[in-house]
Amino acid sequence: MEAKSVFGVYGLGVMGRSISLNIADKGYALSVYNRTEAGEETVVKDFMDSHGHMENVQGFTDMKNFIASLQRPRKILIMIKAGPTVDLVLDQLIPLLSKGDVIIDGGNSHYLNTKRRYELAGSRGIEFIGAGISGGEEGARKGPSIMPGGTKESYDLVAGVLETIAAPDVSGKTCCAYIGPDGSGHFIKMVHNGIEYVEMQLLAEVYALMSIHMSYEEMAHTLEDWNQGESSSYLLAITIKILRKREGDAYLLDLILDKAGNKGTGSWSSKAALDLGLPCTMMSEAVFARYISSFKERREKYSKLTAPSRDQKQSPDLSHLRNAYQFARVINHQQGFQLMEMASKTYGWKLNFSEIARIWSNGCIIKSDLMNVLHDCFKEQSDLLDMPQMTDQLTKNEKAVKKVLAYGLEKRLSLHCFSSAYYYWVDMTTNKLPANLIQAQRDFFGAHTYQRNDRSQDQFFHTRWE
Repeated sequence: MEAKSVFGVYGLGVMGRSISLNIADKGYALSVYNRTEAGEETVVKDFMDSHGHMENVQGFTDMKNFIASLQRPRKILIMIKAGPTVDLVLDQLIPLLSKGDVIIDGGNSHYLNTKRRYELAGSRGIEFIGAGISGGEEGARKGPSIMPGGTKESYDLVAGVLETIAAPDVSGKTCCAYIGPDGSGHFIKMVHNGIEYVEMQLLAEVYALMSIHMSYEEMAHTLEDWNQGESSSYLLAITIKILRKREGDAYLLDLILDKAGNKGTGSWSSKAALDLGLPCTMMSEAVFARYISSFKERREKYSKLTAPSRDQKQSPDLSHLRNAYQFARVINHQQGFQLMEMASKTYGWKLNFSEIARIWSNGCIIKSDLMNVLHDCFKEQSDLLDMPQMTDQLTKNEKAVKKVLAYGLEKRLSLHCFSSAYYYWVDMTTNKLPANLIQAQRDFFGAHTYQRNDRSQDQFFHTRWE
């Protein structure tokens, strides 16, 4: 009989394989399982054959044997595609487990599904953790950012493994920390992905602006300068590599079709913002930009209706563009953290935003120098617009954004996220908006009432307009 493993991984897809190797590398006795349905008959065998030198790993295709191989309380990390399949797996797993065992869902599950599964498992005496895991294949292998949500007691049971395999921050502390109850971990990962959508769209817009007058090498060289300062990030770093990648005599970027895909996590953030009554405008614009790109055939057809700008002499001021880029990134993070703050208040999660920024400072897709700054700033304030360091930067860079937007209009370029960032800032720093007319209209046709600026805010009025 093999010695009992301290940890189990269910699912050996790309992420499951990578995180299993990460766990095994850290010296933990590990059991891995994968189903043997059509197309996956040899997944476990192939994994074990490729990594047979790891004597601390056991492979299984029988679920009962997999569970029997684990020390109690059993700790099982599910690494499968989010959706109904997770419920099917739980239906198979839970009856085979014992009270106090821990299931961790490491996929991109929707936080409301996680909340439901958390309650279901709890009713059977099983601990359930919804853990957001960011970093892609490389991060899972070398050190991801991990965002676990569940009971603190269940987290303490698995913290040793999760914190050991996570990436270190600048001070050497692990980029894994307890987030809060039920679906909070997956909610935080969802917002992470919403911020990620915006960061990617902003770089796409920078690329569109630069490409009018700059070669790929010139763009890459300029972005290298940006990546040495406050704008530095993982996504900026990989964009530089993408710009330089060749296939034969061509740049690979020129051969890639301009239709962006999505897996839905960005739209989840936008929907959550709508449900919670928050203006996460940049996330929505980033999602819609991808949707628009998917209409390639129609775009080609309608492009014949217009002519591009013939004036190719003027080029964008790169200092303005860099400042506008940093301006938009601050607004993006403002909206993302405000979404988390509202969710924390609504669901009673008591989230620690300084800790969230810290565990996002390494290992994850949105890691950046800005996260290190926010880690310190969130110790004092929970709103970026209450942080002098952030508002001073926004005020200083407002002119740069206007110049970039004017240039985009002149060149007929759609700058979804730059414009959204600017108008959010304008609205949030405007004392009087035209919403009073909207209230009058609502009262006119629907008797919805309105408040007055010359009366108490707890009073509501209705007018017979005709």
